[in-house]
Amino acid sequence: MIECLLVGFGGFFGSILRYLIGLIPLKNDSTFPLKTLIINVVGAFVLSLIVSLAAKNPAVSNRILLMLKVGLCGGFTTFSTFAYEAGNLFSSGKWTIALLYIIMSVTLGVLACFLATMVVE
Repeated sequence: MIECLLVGFGGFFGSILRYLIGLIPLKNDSTFPLKTLIINVVGAFVLSLIVSLAAKNPAVSNRILLMLKVGLCGGFTTFSTFAYEAGNLFSSGKWTIALLYIIMSVTLGVLACFLATMVVE
């Protein structure tokens, strides 16, 4: 039961952070979902950073890791919004922007994970 509460606690803060970043006024006249891209790439970096740091420090509690990985990062990042936005771009005929968004999201997310791992090593 404590694990569920810790995930909820981390998710509470991750979701609030995502919401607050969504409020940042960016001059984005295109339909490109820049805020979601930034949120997901930052989340991928932070998750990989947490995992890499924990691998170097076996004293880190599994419960704390659960709260940070599943709760905080899971509440912060948003695959469902990514999928929804990509679907909307496709359905509105903006195929190029949709494909660019998908390719950038996956590529930058993986690169962010790699970079976080390299920072810790």
